[in-house]
Amino acid sequence: MDKQQFNEGLLEFLSESTTSFHAVQAMSHRLVEAGFQAFDADTDLSPGSAGVFYAQAGSLIALLPGSGPLLDSGLRMVGAHTDSPCLMVKPQPEQFDLGYLQLGIEVYGGALLNPWFDRDLSLAGRVSYQDVDGAVATTLVDFRDPIAVIPSLAIHLDREANNNRSINAQTQMAPLLSMNTGDFSLRDFLREHLRGKNIQIIEVLDYELCFYDTQPPAQIGIQGEFIASARLDNLLSCYTGLQALLEADGSQWALLVCNDHEEVGSRSATGAQGPMLQYFLQAVLNNHGALPLLMQRSMMISADNAHAVHPSYPDKHDERHGPVINGGPVIKMNVSQRYATTSDGAALFRLLARQEDVGVQSFAMRADMACGSTIGPITAVELGVTTLDIGVPTFGMHSIRELAGSDDAWSLQCVLGAYFRHPAPLFAKGH
Repeated sequence: MDKQQFNEGLLEFLSESTTSFHAVQAMSHRLVEAGFQAFDADTDLSPGSAGVFYAQAGSLIALLPGSGPLLDSGLRMVGAHTDSPCLMVKPQPEQFDLGYLQLGIEVYGGALLNPWFDRDLSLAGRVSYQDVDGAVATTLVDFRDPIAVIPSLAIHLDREANNNRSINAQTQMAPLLSMNTGDFSLRDFLREHLRGKNIQIIEVLDYELCFYDTQPPAQIGIQGEFIASARLDNLLSCYTGLQALLEADGSQWALLVCNDHEEVGSRSATGAQGPMLQYFLQAVLNNHGALPLLMQRSMMISADNAHAVHPSYPDKHDERHGPVINGGPVIKMNVSQRYATTSDGAALFRLLARQEDVGVQSFAMRADMACGSTIGPITAVELGVTTLDIGVPTFGMHSIRELAGSDDAWSLQCVLGAYFRHPAPLFAKGH
């Protein structure tokens, strides 16, 4: 696969992955096509066996066994997250005001709200329902077509709109779906939609749905320098880690974990602070007491987008730590451990990047500004594993449409591929 094929695959994946659930579905399909098998208690995980994966709701773990014993070589792990800031539909969302139908929402994560206005929005997520046998079943839905919009207030009615207008998520962000039908029920609407897909459904019992922008991902710029899309943070890293795993040579034990709920703190059954990865590793080892030894010989690369220095806002960066788009992947550092990077992990990444002829950049926040975080520190705490935080430089993070470089994800995939091939041990004795 060359860079252009990689980017075309990235655009396709971004288009499919309108929610964390759909991202896991898209990754699972690609893993199955590559010969990976669903993991269960009887799965053969001897050296050289087929890859396995485990999916739960919006999270996924995939493992490719290496050619030698796991405890001898350790694990090369890459972590990312499947969720992105969005507008989630409330349980009783129907609003009928002034002859219009709107749906009430709750903001998921730290979303930039202004860019959501005047966009063609659709709806996707998962629906739990009673089937014809009386059991509870769950399926994914994605309307794909634009069915909603959040109209702006005309500037004539708010002359100060361009002077840092604040937005009230409760009163000003409800998407508009239709002229008032009077008796519209979202659950009934979903039921009829699913029946149209030949799903045998009695009643919609509950749902997890979000609105999303229907504008498709694109490679843009005079020379195609940029990737523009919703959910680059952090589906770009999910896809990059997945492709590196699919192209791994099987010489080393390689693992990809893509967790849900990072944007809201990772505290969930399928989030990085939950037990999902630890339980999976214990099942693979079949010896719970061996996990600390395995982690001593392993490493986690947490891949999550980094802030590129913005040409219109250069003062928002430390002038010596301003990553540029298409300048290569970024090592993220923070002395308060908001990023988990340590010098030995960073050194290994720089060495691998040099071998792949890939440039590496560094990011540190201004000392007078607060820093974000990733699944890296959480995983380091939960597993006691050496962890490195890296990412692809991005504009407009947490906007409805973000911008990254068309070279950078490919470059990161090359380094992650080298990481999955790097012979044991990862570090010299005394690490």
